[in-house]
Amino acid sequence: MSKILIVEDDRMIAESVKNHLETWGYEAVIAEHFQNILEDVTASAPDLILLDITLPSYNGFYWCREIRKLFKMPIIFLSSASDNMNIVMAMDMGGDDFIAKPFDMAVLTAKIGAMLRRSYSFSGQMNVINHRDAILNLVDNSITYQGKRAELSKNEAQIMTLLMENAGSIVSRDMIMMQLWDSENFIDDNTLTVNITRIRKKLKEIGLEDFIRTRKGSGYIVE
Repeated sequence: MSKILIVEDDRMIAESVKNHLETWGYEAVIAEHFQNILEDVTASAPDLILLDITLPSYNGFYWCREIRKLFKMPIIFLSSASDNMNIVMAMDMGGDDFIAKPFDMAVLTAKIGAMLRRSYSFSGQMNVINHRDAILNLVDNSITYQGKRAELSKNEAQIMTLLMENAGSIVSRDMIMMQLWDSENFIDDNTLTVNITRIRKKLKEIGLEDFIRTRKGSGYIVE
């Protein structure tokens, strides 16, 4: 179980994020020592940190720089100050990603999942996602069901990862394209449609017909 440290001055937002992440199987901890965030980082030993910019005493930029002197876990900034200058500064201070407030919880969850995979996949963690006996292998980009196996392209595997990580929830087309863009594999709307069609064909061939359902005007869902 991956542990997430939430460094957020707004207690209501922090509790909301914590509750949401826990429903997705993460262990979430809210920072308490704003005078010295390093205490919380050391005590909780998180796999990932969600860090607001506006904090008491010292801002998130300061704490990101201090954390980076001692730790290497990924840091995602959360802030309503989403102008280009703040985004650039967040990256310069050692941040790995930036999510503007207000944010969609599903987007946040997808970003966290993707960041953890990129950061820890080579250590053998989180290499398989299992849903309804469909097994997505993130090492060789394949999906297996009842002994039958289909190979996926890199983009197809990333789309399936996003859908299966958010099983039961609708994932918008914009969210999928944003995730692929973040992974340096930018695709446009037409290309996404082609990818979804190819994935469905491959899933059907191994007995997973209608595994991905379309929610008109909303996106896609794996139920």
